[in-house]
Amino acid sequence: MRKLKFHEKKLLKKVNFLEWKREGGQRENLVIHRYHVTGRDDYKKYSGLCRMVQKLVNILKQMDSRDPFRIEMTDALIEKLYNMGVIPSRKSLALCERLSVSSFCRRRLATVLVRLKFAEHLKEAVTYIEQDTSKIRRKVLEYNEKLDDYDAMN
Repeated sequence: MRKLKFHEKKLLKKVNFLEWKREGGQRENLVIHRYHVTGRDDYKKYSGLCRMVQKLVNILKQMDSRDPFRIEMTDALIEKLYNMGVIPSRKSLALCERLSVSSFCRRRLATVLVRLKFAEHLKEAVTYIEQDTSKIRRKVLEYNEKLDDYDAMN
């Protein structure tokens, strides 16, 4: 690489290429490391889901509490998140508001394998899944071939 000219150095003096403002920084790295999320793309998807749920919760909170549409949508959202295993109970909308990326990471197959003691460590569980030695993964793939919600909707 060539040596930078004076005006180029001056422009780049205050720029940090190693850490961007849009990156989650330490929290993002902590979650990725703790749950062995292999790519940053998965983290970004989970973060986007959390943001969308929080926006929806804010919209629902702004509506009148006796509005039948609000009650119906609140129940549907809470039921959906509870069935996914992301929130621990069906009590209130406040649980949905505090949704985090870690909530989604706790429902990943590797984390569930460790919790059910099929694997001793998270890294070991990730290795099992990547090498196709997990029988659960094969069962899920077979099930998805037979019945896929996405195909049924379209």
